[in-house]
Amino acid sequence: MASFKEQCLDYHKLPRPGKLGTEITKPADNKEQLSMGYSPGVAYPVEEIAKNEKDAYLYTNKANLVGVITNGTAVLGLGNVGPHAAKPVMEGKGVLFKKMAGLDVFDLEVNEENPDRFIEIVAALAPTFGAINLEDIRSPDCFYIENELKKRLDIPVFHDDQHGTAIVVAAGLINALKVQGVALHQAKIVLLGAGAAGIAVANIILNLGANPDLFYLMDRKGVVHEERDLPDFKRKFAKKQHVSIEDAMNGAHVFIGLAAPNSLPERYLAGMADKPVVFALSNPDPEVSREAVLKYHPNAIYATGRSDLPNQINNVLAFPFILRAALKLKIAQITPHMIASSAIHLAGLVENPGVESIIPEPFDKRLPEIYELALSTSDERD
Repeated sequence: MASFKEQCLDYHKLPRPGKLGTEITKPADNKEQLSMGYSPGVAYPVEEIAKNEKDAYLYTNKANLVGVITNGTAVLGLGNVGPHAAKPVMEGKGVLFKKMAGLDVFDLEVNEENPDRFIEIVAALAPTFGAINLEDIRSPDCFYIENELKKRLDIPVFHDDQHGTAIVVAAGLINALKVQGVALHQAKIVLLGAGAAGIAVANIILNLGANPDLFYLMDRKGVVHEERDLPDFKRKFAKKQHVSIEDAMNGAHVFIGLAAPNSLPERYLAGMADKPVVFALSNPDPEVSREAVLKYHPNAIYATGRSDLPNQINNVLAFPFILRAALKLKIAQITPHMIASSAIHLAGLVENPGVESIIPEPFDKRLPEIYELALSTSDERD
């Protein structure tokens, strides 16, 4: 029997290489139809769009087209593998956009690591798309690139590694704390991982009402504090003075890992509060195993990014639907308030959360409508 690796390679290679193609959405079976679809009939929508660029949403696929764009500098857990090797992931993202939300995708793998030049390239290509999903761009470049593109473009720019992760983590956390009987503002939270996902999760948790005094951000050097030389994106989370990992974990109600496999030693679990919440989201191997957590805390809630364990924290619950809603509602920018609102609405889909059921299933048919509701009721739609 073929190994799983061999099966995956054959899946991508056979019977035709790749996972995406194009389809014709209008009849093109005779000369008359071809004359409408191309010359001379195509001139009429061209003239209309030339008079009003917004008419591109009426006469082209712009209203349903997402650009999934990367430079391949932070692909999965594999690092800077470059744009060519990033393409299977971008195609996979396109499959999920289409399957889950009916959105079309052009995947663009850009051979440019300089952030400013990358921004210029994406901005120049933006008229093609109704929305842009940035993907697998290293930190801190990803923060700068996203912010600059948002300033320059009048279409939604969404960085899934940041905000998709943040929405689903926050939704799961809301329900997990509900099950464990702990209020968010009273929870001591330790977050390991200060890359794109970690910083976005930190922001959304604090936006939702977590107490900054009870929030500890850790990177590979330990708890982030002001006595260290810190980049700006970490500085807002820094403690005034040095705090040891043991002190941060002692009495913690929540541990969120967005770092690396086996990066949380088991001994730190012992000091956590009773009935803790542990999200160990490094894939495929988590920061700490489920067995270790349950050994120390049999009543813990444990979540991972894996599909073979309960409580899978999966970005597919967010990115297809929030961009679908943004396109449908003609929203020019997805704001932090919209992202927080999306997390609250996503959590609300689980009517009776339990220890092994804190997050909805990806094929829940209510997902499109709750993102439309989250974005349409936001007070930051401007």
